[in-house]
Amino acid sequence: MAQSINIKIAGRPYNLTATSPEHEEVIRKAADEVNSKIAQYQQKFPNKGLTEILSFMALNVNMNNIVLMKQVNGMRDAEDKLAKELERYLDDIDRTSR
Repeated sequence: MAQSINIKIAGRPYNLTATSPEHEEVIRKAADEVNSKIAQYQQKFPNKGLTEILSFMALNVNMNNIVLMKQVNGMRDAEDKLAKELERYLDDIDRTSR
């Protein structure tokens, strides 16, 4: 069941819709993480404006996503390789048992 929730990001309120309790939890955790990162950047770079801080945050998130996607693709390749090896192994067993 969809539920309207209110969160704040960088002090600005947003009214969002969560489609489940789990979705609400994810939204709230994400908002908390964004606010925490904003606070960290504001402390580290006190002379930077919110737009610059959010730009750096977006860059970092996307860099992390690229790294994670490379890792996922590497794992998929390894999974495919293992599946092929397993198939060959089972075929060999099948041929020798006849």
